[in-house]
Amino acid sequence: MFEEKGWSCSFPEELVGLNLVFACFDVLIAILAFTQLARIRSRNKQLGWTRQKVFHILIGTTNTGYFIYFVLSLVAACRGWLCWSYSCGFVAMAFPRILLFATFLLLLSFWVDLCHQADDEEEEDDEQGFLEALIQNSLNRPRSSPADSRRSCYPFRLIHVGSRQKIVVLVTVLVFLLMMTFAVLIWIGMEENPIDSSTVSRVYVDLFATAILLLGAALACYGLLLCRKMRNVRSERASSEIWKVAGLAIVSVLSFTSSALVALFTDIPVLYHWHELHIDGVYTSLLLILYYFIGSSVPSAFVLWVMRELPPMTLANTQEESTTVTFITDSSAQIRRPQNWTTSASSQNQVSRGSPI
Repeated sequence: MFEEKGWSCSFPEELVGLNLVFACFDVLIAILAFTQLARIRSRNKQLGWTRQKVFHILIGTTNTGYFIYFVLSLVAACRGWLCWSYSCGFVAMAFPRILLFATFLLLLSFWVDLCHQADDEEEEDDEQGFLEALIQNSLNRPRSSPADSRRSCYPFRLIHVGSRQKIVVLVTVLVFLLMMTFAVLIWIGMEENPIDSSTVSRVYVDLFATAILLLGAALACYGLLLCRKMRNVRSERASSEIWKVAGLAIVSVLSFTSSALVALFTDIPVLYHWHELHIDGVYTSLLLILYYFIGSSVPSAFVLWVMRELPPMTLANTQEESTTVTFITDSSAQIRRPQNWTTSASSQNQVSRGSPI
């Protein structure tokens, strides 16, 4: 299936250059995501897998997948790989798109959590509690058991997955299985049989584009709802978080709408099957920019920019955090605590507060 027809690349020159630009941009985003993940891990190793780390892993993996896809697309076109025009190119195209879908579906699940938590806090009529419900970090819960030092060697045990996040994992697995089913059908369609591989791939692209549109609409609705709730909180931090949520909602809607429309009405997503498509250099290049750059790279980069803040450093000596010393004088009884205890307490308070993403 990987027979080569010599190195005579007939791929349009405009698309060759554009693919190289996309590959460079995606590998840059992936490097930034993994580098930031390493910095976050080095600053606070006791928190386990926080929401911030999970998003960086997903974004880094997504853009790594796109980088591989763009590079292999050029190599396959010049080498004339037969398999690439069918199931192999389809899997390479669909897999990073599924990871991008999972990233923003996870973002939506956290926004839904925050909106429902905010509703619960409104019933208590407590403004400070309402703010904490809006900006708390719900993915990772701090643990204070004596076994923390041993658990730090097994970070996956520190993951706390909410009910809605479990739904995200389930949906992602189902979409991946659906994609693999379509890939098998496309592979079967390579032989002499009634299955048309191009039709099968188009059906998958249309279904996934519809799911992307629905995800963008859901992010817009819950982003607006979350911003309205946060406007009732009189806090500078709430104001800054409003801009983050609003920016993410706007970028998500514009990016996903443009990419979904391109997928529904053009053959851009199945460009790996390029030798059977009519390609106009300038027109196809514009559609590629809308689908890949605006539809994938821009929202990924924007999430990295929003989550650029590093967590506070943790203190090395955790045993001193729980110790207190009492000094009693003849004039009055005064309770004093060491400076490192107060520093640790304020640091833990900052760590326990997250952002709406």
